[in-house]
Amino acid sequence: MAEVDFEKLVEEFYMPLYRFALSLSRNESDAFDFTQQTFYAWAAKGHQLRDTSKVKTWLFTTLYREFLAKKRRDERFVDVEEDVVFAEPPQISPSVINEIDATIVQEALHRLDERYRAPLTLFYMEEHSYREIAEILSLPLGTVMSRISRGKAELRRQLSDLAAEESRKILPLKGDAR
Repeated sequence: MAEVDFEKLVEEFYMPLYRFALSLSRNESDAFDFTQQTFYAWAAKGHQLRDTSKVKTWLFTTLYREFLAKKRRDERFVDVEEDVVFAEPPQISPSVINEIDATIVQEALHRLDERYRAPLTLFYMEEHSYREIAEILSLPLGTVMSRISRGKAELRRQLSDLAAEESRKILPLKGDAR
């Protein structure tokens, strides 16, 4: 097997892996941990990979499996963490409109069930093909395609709900007790 330069590997894949981990975990600290654990796993086992063209898929698959393992461990314990409330800034400058839009989309994405969030993130944010996603998530190709389709529909609903929530904050409906 050909040797893969670890520094170049980290340089090329750190941010895409971190974004994927953040999308899955919804927590910066956990995302950092998943990313680090993935590179640790590469340092320990990456030499076993025979086909160096599969490095990207191997890294994303490893990260996803780390996420699932932690999720299973965490389900055994009660989560005492309260929901984070995002406060709106008092004034919105035109230069941050795109950033706010991205934040709203990210919040809607985080509301999705993980089975839709993971394929959508891999497809749209990390630009993986359907086949790569199927490999990473260990799912049949048809399942990946349907989850992306259903995930997009659910994301649209979440964005619509968020827009309605924002509208109610600005203009309360008659009968709303505030």
